[in-house]
Amino acid sequence: MAVLCRHWANRAGAVTVRPSPGDPRRGLLSFGGITVPAALGRSGRTVFKREGDGATPIATMRLLCGFYRGDRALGLHTALPMRRIRKDMLWCDQPEHASYNRLVRTPFRPSHEEMMRQDGVYDICLVLDWNITSRRRHRGSAIFFHLIKPGYQPTAGCVAISLKHMRRLLPHLRRGTIVRVL
Repeated sequence: MAVLCRHWANRAGAVTVRPSPGDPRRGLLSFGGITVPAALGRSGRTVFKREGDGATPIATMRLLCGFYRGDRALGLHTALPMRRIRKDMLWCDQPEHASYNRLVRTPFRPSHEEMMRQDGVYDICLVLDWNITSRRRHRGSAIFFHLIKPGYQPTAGCVAISLKHMRRLLPHLRRGTIVRVL
């Protein structure tokens, strides 16, 4: 295991996600010579990402930061900046709002996602730089790298892997790590 981890650490500069044969909503995520199953958007992948289309953007994105549920995801080891999720944290997905594709706090009336989800998919939630540093209305919001639903059910446009695989990957991630969706 130690040899595998050293090998992985030397080669995990980028995370690559390619489509899984036979199902456009599934993917294969590779890092440091290891490949694991992933869930992709319910509409597969697209180069023309739009708000609400359910597709994962085909793009090269940097990791910016992450969020975690302190009551569920304990003992995380990563150089990636991580913030503990609080009940008042939301993510704005209303394209016309000034806080579109940004973290906001309650009370907040425009359309949004709750970060403290009951289904556990955001227990570890990493923010991909999709439409954040260079933001455009209706281009898509909340493109995260998070945990899977049972059975690798499709996401709303994110990339998702199992908790086991996320924990293996986290120690090798830092701000700026590339996630490439092919």
